Amino acid sequence: MKDAVIEPRAGGRWYEKGEDGSECEWGKVLVWEPPVRVVLGWQLNPQFKFDPGVVTEVEVRFIAEAPGVTLVELEHRNLERFGEQAEALREKVGSPRGWSELLALYATTASE
Repeated sequence: MKDAVIEPRAGGRWYEKGEDGSECEWGKVLVWEPPVRVVLGWQLNPQFKFDPGVVTEVEVRFIAEAPGVTLVELEHRNLERFGEQAEALREKVGSPRGWSELLALYATTASE
C-alpha cells in the first residue's frame, strides 16, 4: 500500500492506492462531520477483499484536549455481521498491524 484515501464528504470513497497505481475499495464515507468525527462504511470481508454485500462501521472521533492536543478514538463496530469469522477479524484489526498501525501513520502524517 502506498496511500489510504478518504474523499472528504458523505458518500465519498474510502480506498487504498497501491505502489503500482492500482486501487482497492475499502468502503464509503457514511458521515462527514469535521472537525468532530467521521464514520466510514467498511466493506472488506475477513480476507480483506472488497465485498459490497457487507458493511460494518468505523467511527473516528477527534476530541480537543488542549491547544494543539487532540485525542483520536476509533471504534470498529458491527463485526458480528461476519458470523463465525467475526472473532478472527476482530483479532486481525486489533493486532499491532491493524488499526493501531493505521492510527500511527495518521499521527505521523498529521504532525508533519
